[in-house]
Amino acid sequence: MTTFDDAPVGSAAGAGSVVSPDSGSVSPSTSASIAAMRELKLELTRFMMSYKFATDEILTKINILKEEFSAIHDYSPIEHVSSRLKSPEGILKKAIRKGHPLELTGIRDNIQDIAGIRITCSFISDTYRVRDMLAGQRDVTVLQVKDYIREPKANGYQSLHLIVAIPVFMSDRVQPVTVEIQIRTIAMDFWASLEHKIYYKYNGAVPDTLVEDLRQAADAANRLDVKMELLHDQVVALEPVTDDADLFSFDSVPPFPLPKGLLESFLRGRSEPS
Repeated sequence: MTTFDDAPVGSAAGAGSVVSPDSGSVSPSTSASIAAMRELKLELTRFMMSYKFATDEILTKINILKEEFSAIHDYSPIEHVSSRLKSPEGILKKAIRKGHPLELTGIRDNIQDIAGIRITCSFISDTYRVRDMLAGQRDVTVLQVKDYIREPKANGYQSLHLIVAIPVFMSDRVQPVTVEIQIRTIAMDFWASLEHKIYYKYNGAVPDTLVEDLRQAADAANRLDVKMELLHDQVVALEPVTDDADLFSFDSVPPFPLPKGLLESFLRGRSEPS
């Protein structure tokens, strides 16, 4: 079991005679230390790569859903997607702060936000639509859901948080990896970004008056979300019914590696009586 404490600290020329003055060869203790360092480096590399690969897999799923939804429904609930991966230093600091054992298995089991993805949507209903589409993926296991949209935090924070597990297929193993997914509206994301900057500027000691202003701003952002979705629903309800001729148009379909004429001929052949 590899731990962060296994590798020796110090250089090869440090304390504890590392080179034999007679032969110039490396001492057995130093050879063992170098081997331990290499093993730790390899395990840490595989550890971090597994989270990068898990992030890549989830991002691929999101992009597929976004593109398919845009093509089929002429609308996408996903406005923007970003991701981040904690650094080894950040992981270690959090493990120490939380009192978790400093070994990779314990860190994997206890720290579930090493990989993170944020999805920004236009409307509140879109956040739940995206959640359902991701949860419906066969190889995505939802481990935890925290709905701060229906039950906002005391400071006004709103977002939908998911902890999911996805299998990562390495060369010699299948490693289940957890990823935190945050889904929120544009207004929620703007508020959260501003709140983070304010708390960083004041080093957490934000004046009470500013805290109250933030809470009121969160309420205003929520009212804006509700109003904008109502307006969107009204616009959708007023849209004209699609003309039959439009059903034969391929203009809105993503480009295929097939000639347009061939597709249209195929479509006519299916519609003509035999």
